[in-house]
Amino acid sequence: MNNNDILRRLRYTFDFNDPKLLELFKSGGEQVTRAELIEWMKKEDEPEFKEMSDLHLAAFLNGLINEKRGKKEGEQPKPESKLNNNIILRKLKIALNLIDEDILNILELVRFRLSKHELSAFFRKPDHQHYRPLQDQILRNFLHGLQLKYQPEPRK
Repeated sequence: MNNNDILRRLRYTFDFNDPKLLELFKSGGEQVTRAELIEWMKKEDEPEFKEMSDLHLAAFLNGLINEKRGKKEGEQPKPESKLNNNIILRKLKIALNLIDEDILNILELVRFRLSKHELSAFFRKPDHQHYRPLQDQILRNFLHGLQLKYQPEPRK
């Protein structure tokens, strides 16, 4: 999955408008312009489309954590310059205050089954022998499940 798609899906799921998104980016440690935001929201085949960097998505996710959980005391975490699906899932887990059962239930909403052991492998350190990289398909299903959970009524 690309960063732009993740941002678009989360924007839709939580019904964030442009000013709210800009506020989340700022809260996460990156100043973003409305023009950049518009370019990131474009579809890949549109001429004005610009690819969103890992740093910007990490800042957005950090801002989402601050929004949903409250800012933590002291120095704010710096956005990562390199993301992978495992980090994205971890940040969403933190932001939404989810436990493993919640994640499994969200995946169940889209009829995607995963065992607790498989899920725990995604949250291990990369050098751990049981670490597993999170595949795009699982992240895509999780984001779809979030949409069903937080936007149960389709918009008109």
